Amino acid sequence: MSLPVTQGKTLPDAWDYRGKPTERSKSGGWTSAAMILGGEACERLTTLGIAVNLVTYLTETMHLGNATAANTVTNFLGTSFMLCLLGGFIADTFLGRYLTIAIFATVQATGVTILTISTIIPSLRPPKCTRDNATTCTPASGIQLIILYLALYLTALGTGGLKSSVSGFGSDQFDESDPEEKSQMTNFFNWFFFFINIGSLGSVTVLVYIQDNLGREWGYGICACAIVIGLVVFLSGTKRYRFKKLVGSPLTQIGAVFVVAWKKRHLDLPFDSSLLFEIDDAVEGLNNKKKKQKLPHSKQFRFLDRAAIKDPSVPEANKWNLATLTDVEEVKLVVRMLPIWATTIIFWTVYAQMTTFSVSQATTMDRHIGTFQIPPASLTVFFVGSILLTVPIYDKIIAPIARKVLKNPQGLTPLQRIGVGLVLSIIAMIAAALTEIKRLRSASSHGLTNDPSAQIPMSVFWLIPQFLLVGAGEAFTYIGQLDFFLRECPKGMKTMSTGFFLSTLSLGFFVSSVLVTIVHKVTGTKHPWLPDNLNQGRLYDFYWLLAILSCLNLVIYLVFARWYVYKDKRLADEGIELEEAEATFH
Repeated sequence: MSLPVTQGKTLPDAWDYRGKPTERSKSGGWTSAAMILGGEACERLTTLGIAVNLVTYLTETMHLGNATAANTVTNFLGTSFMLCLLGGFIADTFLGRYLTIAIFATVQATGVTILTISTIIPSLRPPKCTRDNATTCTPASGIQLIILYLALYLTALGTGGLKSSVSGFGSDQFDESDPEEKSQMTNFFNWFFFFINIGSLGSVTVLVYIQDNLGREWGYGICACAIVIGLVVFLSGTKRYRFKKLVGSPLTQIGAVFVVAWKKRHLDLPFDSSLLFEIDDAVEGLNNKKKKQKLPHSKQFRFLDRAAIKDPSVPEANKWNLATLTDVEEVKLVVRMLPIWATTIIFWTVYAQMTTFSVSQATTMDRHIGTFQIPPASLTVFFVGSILLTVPIYDKIIAPIARKVLKNPQGLTPLQRIGVGLVLSIIAMIAAALTEIKRLRSASSHGLTNDPSAQIPMSVFWLIPQFLLVGAGEAFTYIGQLDFFLRECPKGMKTMSTGFFLSTLSLGFFVSSVLVTIVHKVTGTKHPWLPDNLNQGRLYDFYWLLAILSCLNLVIYLVFARWYVYKDKRLADEGIELEEAEATFH
């Protein structure tokens, strides 16, 4: 049933908070978007404010080893991004984006509050000590770790659910059918990226300084207040928001196509694709009510075509025993993207080192600028700064050159941008390995190898190249991936593209945890790469390992990137072939 439109004042596909048709002039736009952006800035400030300095809290306060602390950080961040898929599924299928944001922001606030309380109550932390040769530090007990992990993973759950819906709900506040609002929506995504990095800057500078100098209870307390303020600001815009109808999760469609294809695996595929079930034949209720773009039949992954075979023995048609050919082709589009998706994971494994071992390196080095001492985790300010610098440099310098040289109106293609990011990550790990070798030589020459708490007379600014290179790599890879998934995902699956992209970040962190665990076990205690005392380890070998794995991954990526054909070109080619075949037949 269509909604009434009165002189363009009422939007045809949006409702207000009471479920009534919403008026254009009294809803949406920048006023609503600003409240959503404020909530996202608070979420980023909170999540990164915890994550970026967490490794020092785990080693210095909870007395965990370097490898265990690094894995705890990467598992926390990996879980946060992986839960974006769950949050997106819940938003698309059950709650809608508004309720999903509100509920999961509350969950995140609860997690951060528990974390803050754990830093205030002495019994929830092991006794203080100095980690030198003469002192044995008592690691955190079981109950202390349970409270810590409860706080962290409640925070991760809240982050995942919140992050999955913020950008989508923000874009819902603009009407794509209106040229002016469509232009505003483009600006919204620019401001969205800007606010994310503003929150990042605040966390790696102000919050880290407060945590290291005033105490964790103050730093985490500010995080808890920030997310509560963000939630209040978000809820205050309820009466102005535009709400869209639930369309169902595309994950259900993907699962249904594979299930039906498996059920019909023994059936023979028809020679003529016109015999397969298609949108034109669909009975009411079988397909999503949202209108779909009909897609031409492709020859790849033909085993999935069985999902669209009409089976007369099945009396009732539904999505779990019959799919349209367009449903199948949409799933094929996703399957084609999987090799690119898989070969971008290793970049985020390299990225994970910037919040773990790079911070651990910084704790051992001279961090003074005059009388001021830089907090170790604040080195990531160069990482964030590199991202903010790379974006305008690309737009103003690299893109115009690329347009002329490559004859491509958009400059570098999404896959080319990802490739540049992968190359920069390799150079970053080479730089990190060489810097670590120099750091260990400095520690050895000054007789500080056996003292983990000593400050090595080597400037912490030697670490800047690895932060700058990974930051620049993220600017290329992040935007390239986001552009790739948004462009190549089927129109009916746009809401899934963000979760699809963020899952690569999640798996990158988990791969880091697996690598650290394997390396820690294989290298043992005699010649460990990642000991509690980094001055006695071989962290540079771990960086060399990541550089080698990244090189191998780059070769595989280049093969699949060359094999991949962009959706627009493929659909145009297949459409032409289809028209020629029909003309020949007639």
